[in-house]
Amino acid sequence: MSGDRVSVQTYVPTGQRDRWREEADDLDMSQAEYVRTMVQAGRRGFDLSDGNGEEPASPDATPGVDGLEDRVLAVLEAEGTADWETLLAGVTDDIEERLEETLEELQAEDRILHSGRRGGYTVVDDGR
Repeated sequence: MSGDRVSVQTYVPTGQRDRWREEADDLDMSQAEYVRTMVQAGRRGFDLSDGNGEEPASPDATPGVDGLEDRVLAVLEAEGTADWETLLAGVTDDIEERLEETLEELQAEDRILHSGRRGGYTVVDDGR
């Protein structure tokens, strides 16, 4: 496995995310580290090949626009009736946290930096 890293995004019910956060905190891990560790642990316990040495294609569990339909339905099921603001909050509830985590990762990798003088974040010039 090379040192290159990519982002993987998935949607889970809020309750499941909250349990994962608690478990990650109990283990003194970040949420990303916890999910990576649990996925790898789960993979060790399952034969993922189809007999030909290839992993089978997984069906799209969340059809639609990146699972947006499922998220809208989940908000409506939880709320009964929801106005535009409630729906918007329900489908974007984790964007601030994800943005913060991404900015922290990019800064740790010295790919961006925050400059108060420039008034925000900027890409680090790496000579490319």
